[in-house]
Amino acid sequence: MIIRDLFKRHKGEATIPSDESKNVPEGLMTKCPECKHIELTKELIKLYKVCPKCGFHFRMTAFERVGSLLDAGSFVSMDDHLKTVNPLGFPGYAEKVQKDTEKTGLNEAVLTGIGTLDGREIALAVMDSHFRMGSMGSVVGEKITRAIEAATERRIPFIVFTASGGARMQEGVLSLMQMAKASVALKRHSTEGLLFISVLTNPTTGGVSASFASVGDINIAEPRALIGFAGRRVIEQTVREKLPDDFQTAEFLLEHGQLDAVVHRERMRETLSRLVRLHGKETLDVKREVKS
Repeated sequence: MIIRDLFKRHKGEATIPSDESKNVPEGLMTKCPECKHIELTKELIKLYKVCPKCGFHFRMTAFERVGSLLDAGSFVSMDDHLKTVNPLGFPGYAEKVQKDTEKTGLNEAVLTGIGTLDGREIALAVMDSHFRMGSMGSVVGEKITRAIEAATERRIPFIVFTASGGARMQEGVLSLMQMAKASVALKRHSTEGLLFISVLTNPTTGGVSASFASVGDINIAEPRALIGFAGRRVIEQTVREKLPDDFQTAEFLLEHGQLDAVVHRERMRETLSRLVRLHGKETLDVKREVKS
């Protein structure tokens, strides 16, 4: 009888959530997929979308990235008029692109432009995984290439933040050729002695990882970012071996020499600013004077 009383439901005790308790505004709270910690979304945004408990880096939008990196009010976007025209007539493709445009406020999966970082002018390209999973179509490749060419013309550093599922299948070979086009533009930029920094974020895969994302003068990644070309299962089936648990993570690539650094998001602005300053015109002029 005593044991039964321990589990007896008290009169008026609710057994299911009341309507009032379920009326929590959508998006008010965010749960970390790693440690399951729940944080107020507005507080998470203040923390640059990094979990305060385990350090998990949530995906940022292109606009959030620009806001966290560049001097306030300095960014001027480029080529916002460029939009895909569904070159292969892929069924439903145009409608999906339009839906993502309305959802993200972007014309394509990358935001490009010119801004200043601690007073130093840079050209910037930020890929956004919220738009077609950051996939690279002809417009994405064109916008990145134009940003690189603008950096070359202005003789300023170029920085790209990658986040992509790879080349966009709905555009076929037109998407694949963007790998070569952007890489050629980067070669011209490099020939002029200019700095290119590639920041790989989660995820950076496929044709993007196999082209411009991996050829920076300095390659940086965010913690635990997924970086690779083919999928894990495809590789394991091909080589017929079990891959390490941390395979294709930023930390694995750093250990094996493919990255120069893994940088926490809260230190990203400081790190990039220091690199731009060290490779700036003032430094190059000093080097020339020493040599002469």
